[in-house]
Parts: sequence; structure tokens; C-alpha cells
Amino acid sequence: MNLRARLLMFIAASSAMATVAVPSQAADEKPILIGEINSYAALPQFTTPYRMGWELAVEEANASRGPNDRPIEVTSRDDSGKPDETILIANEMLNDQHIEVLTGGFLSNIGLAMSDFALRSKIVFVAAEPLTDKLIWEKGNRYTFRVVPSTYMQVKMVVDQAAKLPARRWATIADNYELGQVGVAQFKEQLKAQRPDVEFVGEQWPALGKLEAGSTVEALAAVKPDAIFNMLFGAELNRFVREGNQRDLFTGRDVVSLQTGYPEYLDAMKAETPKGWIVTGYPWEQIHTPEQDAFVAAYRKKYNDYPRYGSVVGYTTMKATIEAIRKAGSTDPEKLISTLRGMEVTSPFGPIMFRPQDQQSTLGLYVGKLDMKDGRGFMTDWKYASGKDLQPSDDFVKARRPAEASK
Repeated sequence: MNLRARLLMFIAASSAMATVAVPSQAADEKPILIGEINSYAALPQFTTPYRMGWELAVEEANASRGPNDRPIEVTSRDDSGKPDETILIANEMLNDQHIEVLTGGFLSNIGLAMSDFALRSKIVFVAAEPLTDKLIWEKGNRYTFRVVPSTYMQVKMVVDQAAKLPARRWATIADNYELGQVGVAQFKEQLKAQRPDVEFVGEQWPALGKLEAGSTVEALAAVKPDAIFNMLFGAELNRFVREGNQRDLFTGRDVVSLQTGYPEYLDAMKAETPKGWIVTGYPWEQIHTPEQDAFVAAYRKKYNDYPRYGSVVGYTTMKATIEAIRKAGSTDPEKLISTLRGMEVTSPFGPIMFRPQDQQSTLGLYVGKLDMKDGRGFMTDWKYASGKDLQPSDDFVKARRPAEASK
């Protein structure tokens, strides 16, 4: 089944509950129950490969478990892109399905709601994709761990290159919700620290999922920026790029754009991919490390398809969760917290670790520029930005993270 068919399948089944497991070796073995919640219908470009990634991790874990390891069973639900719906689902999972660990999340506002639920319910939450810095700092708690690089980290990946550009007049565009607000604030702060001479001459804040691309592009062009910082993703990114190309918004202007180098987004843009943008992403076909090669081989064997960045996130999130349970020998929250703090796990990007200071993983991303070849976009001039090199100081974290979150 190709990715398009999978997208349609997940959209059609978005409101249904799915349970994923490999049959246990003994019928009376009680499985470990993991609850997984994500925005499958709202953001299928990312969450479909994400689901494929975590399903692969569950399959591998159950196939390789030892005689004392309980089988893994995952109950997965769609959150409809709504924080209130997410909490209702999480309560149902905890009280009716009796889940022992919670994972998932894409949108930052939903990630914060899941984190608060984890704190109130005293259940460990391994956050997959929510990027907001508040998840581990201002609103961090001892039950919440995050896999993907934070907004602070991703901005730091690109700001050095942005500072080297001749551009002085900058405009920004981001969805008007938690991630967009935090990302733009971080970019402004970090860029001004290196380039006090820059000025921000315009901002566009479309409501999440409601971008009016034509009028937004015209508004950005009207302020005549030298460069643009973009945080749109998914279908909104596609519309923005299409209108921007048609109206020459990007001609003669530098663009810095987080996440735009993800293959799931490049696949959708195809020949409309703009050249020269500075982006974070995942040039999977150009990476050859033992960890990446093994992951790609296993993924292709299972799906007859290539991985997207969502695949890496889903696989790493579930693998880390399962490994923590096995190392702790329990799903007891206190034992899991103790195990996850400082725990190392091998990801497709190599070994990563959850920092004890803020429970943020050291997973990184690739940084490069966009180019075109054979009618599709790809990343060029890329390098891997390791998460361990992007973390702020302990004093920085201590000043922002509640003291009780680190006990």
C-alpha cells in the first residue's frame, strides 16, 4: 500500500480506536498497555509515517523480547486536533483500557494538555512531536519527557546561518498558536543577539489551519522585507509556497523555514519546491550510517516504502518508551522516571539521551538548503545538528523549569 492510500485509510478511520500488538508467546501473558494519541486526521502528512514508525518499533520489540518480557500492546486514538477531546480520550484510556504509559502528541497546545494530564494522573508521558519550549521548561513536570528537538533547539540550528545573511529587514509568518508564538519569539531573540542591526518589519499570524495564502503573501510583500522567517507546515506550507511562487514573493529574498526539509513536505510540494531556503529536515536518501541503514532496511521490508521524518519520530518515541519499561522492569511511574532520566537509546540518527535537567532528548535534525532535481525537492549542503550541542546551560534551564519538576 502506497503512502497516499495509507493517508486515505487513516483519514477514514480517524475517529476509531486501534489496538496494535504482536501475539504473545503464552496466551495468559498480560501485555504492557501503552496509550498513544495523535492528530491523525488533521495532519496526515506527518502522522501517517509517524504511525508506521511506531508500529515497526512495537513489532521489533515483541519479536525480540526475552522470556521475562511482557508483550507490548498499543491503544491508539485520534485527538481531532482538540485539547479538550484529547483529555477525554486520555481519561478513557486510563480508566477503561488501563494504560500504563502515555505517548504521542503533535500540536504544541495538545502536547501541553497531555503533559498536564500526566502530572495530574501521575502517569509517564513520552511526548513525540510537540515542540513548544514550555513543555519542558515553564510548564515542565517530572512525568513528561520529550523526543524531538525543542523550538529553542531548532531555531538555534538555523540562526547562525540567518545571522550571516546580508538581510536586515525581516518579516515572519507563523500560525497563531503556541508553537508559532514561541518559535517567532525565539527566532527574534536569538537573531538579535547575533545581529543587533536587524529589524522586524512585519508579522503574519494566520489562525491554525485557516491560512488565506493569497492575502497573506500580499501582506508580506507589502512590507518589503529582505528575508522571511517561516514556521508554517503541512497543507498550509504547500499553499503558502504555491502563492509565494506565483506572486514572486521569494524572488531576491532569503527564507529561513523550520521543518520544510522533511520528506513528507517536500513530497507534497514536488516541482513547486523553492530553491535556496535554509531549512531543517531529513535527507534520508543521502544519509548512510549504520543506524540509518538498518532503520531504512527494516522500514522498507515492512512497508515497501521509504521513511519520512515522522517515521523516525514514531519509531524513536516508541522504542525509547519500550526500552525504558524493560530497563526499569516495571511501569511504575517513579521507576520509569528514574530510568528515563539520563537513559540512552539508539535512534536512526544514532545514540541519544534524555537529559536529567529537563527530560529533553538529544535527538537532532539535519540543516541545509533546498534545491530541485528531477521535478522534486531535496536538501543540499546539509549537516547533522546534534541535539547535545544545542541544549541551553543548566542555569538557563533551572531559571525556567519549576523546581518540583526535577525532584
